[in-house]
Amino acid sequence: MNYPLSKKYMTADLMAKIMGPNPVKLEEELLTGHQIPKGATVCDLGSGQGLTSVFLVKEYGFKVYAADLWSEPEDNRRFFEYMGLSDKQIIPVKADAENLNFDEEFFDAVVSTDSYNYFGRDPEFLDNKLLPFIKPNGYIYITVPGMKKDCHDNLPPELLLSWTPEQLDYLHDASYWKSIVSHCKGAEVLEVSEMESNAEVWADWLKQENEYAVGDRKAMEAGGGKYLNFIKIVLRKRG
Repeated sequence: MNYPLSKKYMTADLMAKIMGPNPVKLEEELLTGHQIPKGATVCDLGSGQGLTSVFLVKEYGFKVYAADLWSEPEDNRRFFEYMGLSDKQIIPVKADAENLNFDEEFFDAVVSTDSYNYFGRDPEFLDNKLLPFIKPNGYIYITVPGMKKDCHDNLPPELLLSWTPEQLDYLHDASYWKSIVSHCKGAEVLEVSEMESNAEVWADWLKQENEYAVGDRKAMEAGGGKYLNFIKIVLRKRG
């Protein structure tokens, strides 16, 4: 697909901040045709170094809480100021997805790009840990890295060039994720589908020179990408 909104974020300095396959392009595809109202208060859950949070503010007009466990809020705040954004538009927060500390029904929506698979595989997570913080009829938009078809009983050797079986256990197919989110009692599952963004977002990531991107090249250059995809999940909290 085309990524008209992402093009302006493809500079070397901004791409150096990504922590996996291009999250801005993933987020653009994820939010194509989205139902979140402009001006909504949105949690970017697992925001990393904040690039996706900036994208949500600048391109969609949301007020964003950039929530991440591993990034430092002060570092992200300096980045947000560099990008011309104020605390009225974007707020960095150190947050554990399994122990969020917001008021109940605080957010109009939650967006999670390339991180939900680390904390959301528990079928009870949505009802117990996330939905309490979302307003009735609010939305959850998720994109996770996955597999075209689960193959954990017979992992391809190409994938094992870069990742251990334990690391690959974070990757599953669309059927797996549909089963997980369908356990949720408090939200309606609107969509679980395979995304177009795979080869292109991986290519952007593999151009980076950090140690993780370099390590991932082994599997992808051996053809491991043919087993992988990204999965879109959309839910709406019941009113």
